[in-house]
Amino acid sequence: MFEVTVEAGFSSGHYLRNYRGKCENPHGHNYKVFVTLVGEELDETGLLLDFKLLKQVMRPTVEYLDHFMINDLAPFDKEINPSAENLARYFYQQTSKQVHEMTGGRVRVKDCTLYETDTSFARYYE
Repeated sequence: MFEVTVEAGFSSGHYLRNYRGKCENPHGHNYKVFVTLVGEELDETGLLLDFKLLKQVMRPTVEYLDHFMINDLAPFDKEINPSAENLARYFYQQTSKQVHEMTGGRVRVKDCTLYETDTSFARYYE
């Protein structure tokens, strides 16, 4: 089994609904997100997926969230809280379909890890 991981970063604001504490107030983070791919076979070049291509897959989601109040953006504008857990799942969902189509199912997203701070992160996988 092969794995590759790419990191991206973005800065955004958010607040947590139905939460008691400081995080119920608007505040910001410098997020880091790691997307890890997994597969049993390499392509004809000897790659699971070119790092450059994985960065391209991640870019639209990063740009969608970067320097915005996440609570103002779908799907976080209604009932889904922009917690680290939900943001990790969002990255997983946004990247999985593209990776599957790009590789004909040869490669899948293993997990997405989202750091909200240098010492706190959430991971989503299926």
